[in-house]
Amino acid sequence: MSNQAGGRPVTDDSDALAGSSDPAAESGSDAQADLVRTAEDRGTAATDAARKRLGGLARTNSSIHATPRPGVQVGSAGQNISGRAVRRGDQIFRGMAAGSGGFLLVVMAAIAAFLIWKAVPAFTGVNNGNIFTTQSWQFPSDSPTDVPTFGVAALLFGTVVSAVIAMIIGVPVAIGIALFISHYARRRLATALGGVVDLLAAVPSLIFGMWGLYFLVPSTRGFQSWLSEYFGWLPFLHNRTATQTSQFGQSLLIAGIVLAIMIIPTVSAVTREVFLQVPKDTQDAAWALGATKWEMVRTAVLPFGRAGMISAAMLGLGRALGETIAVALVLNSGFTINTHITEPGGDTLASTIALKFGEAASNNLGIPALIAAGLFLFAITLVVNSIARLVIARKKEFSA
Repeated sequence: MSNQAGGRPVTDDSDALAGSSDPAAESGSDAQADLVRTAEDRGTAATDAARKRLGGLARTNSSIHATPRPGVQVGSAGQNISGRAVRRGDQIFRGMAAGSGGFLLVVMAAIAAFLIWKAVPAFTGVNNGNIFTTQSWQFPSDSPTDVPTFGVAALLFGTVVSAVIAMIIGVPVAIGIALFISHYARRRLATALGGVVDLLAAVPSLIFGMWGLYFLVPSTRGFQSWLSEYFGWLPFLHNRTATQTSQFGQSLLIAGIVLAIMIIPTVSAVTREVFLQVPKDTQDAAWALGATKWEMVRTAVLPFGRAGMISAAMLGLGRALGETIAVALVLNSGFTINTHITEPGGDTLASTIALKFGEAASNNLGIPALIAAGLFLFAITLVVNSIARLVIARKKEFSA
């Protein structure tokens, strides 16, 4: 379109632009295309270099695995590890570990062989009673050849009953302490309480025995009288001989309470360490599902620590079965089977060995009889621990 301005024709700018091309735009497009081509070339080169490097590593790896190494056998399916350690240090360490395990087995076998060897005269010698069923322990001291009357029936009964009482009282308390320290108490309180529990495990058994004899027995006479009066309809809690409170005292119930206090530190310490090993993810999963504190403990902590709790309980049971001086101080020896645990009297295998060892030399069968009692205690401990391991092995969910 043309306009007349001052007698001269004027041409529209848009028509002029339409008919011409911009050199700068064409130069920019060419530069961009060059950059794209350069990037593609570089990417192809980098990819080729990476492929070559990977190929070289693969060939190196194949050559390494194709060469047999010490301790490795080559089979049809490739290289198989023969089971031998490659390095000398590994061989030495493996030998030391195997030697330690074998040494333990040798020691256990030596103890069992010694007990059996020394206890044979008690089983084969002349005895007015039966070593399995007689409720007596009488060794005449007039002559070493006098015929004794002895049996371990009452000792076995007292050992098992006192240990069962200790487990019933001590294990739940110990697990509760472990749960409180590991999941409920603040860090400072948990540290202090854990130290106190560990310190209690180091207290000598003689101290527990003296405390039980001079404090616990007098302090619980009223409690034992109350149990006999209000729960006497349970045969094992009824006292048939006591007519007043002062006649209650040194009974299997008190021995079980003392043993329970003694096993609490051991069971609690082991169980606490097991609870602290519960995976954090398992606990967080319970929290994420909206579980309360107790529900988290019940569904995440206790199932994980079940095997550890059983093992800790077995350790406590072992100490309860073998405790000597503390039980000897709080029991009145009677050598009779008495199912009424609030009545005075009771004996255990360990306490009898300690109390009767001094006078056992007066008779030819005295020492063999005490060693036979130790053999029974050894067998009980092995049987109980074997049963516990079988229970854990049969329950896959118990395995940590």
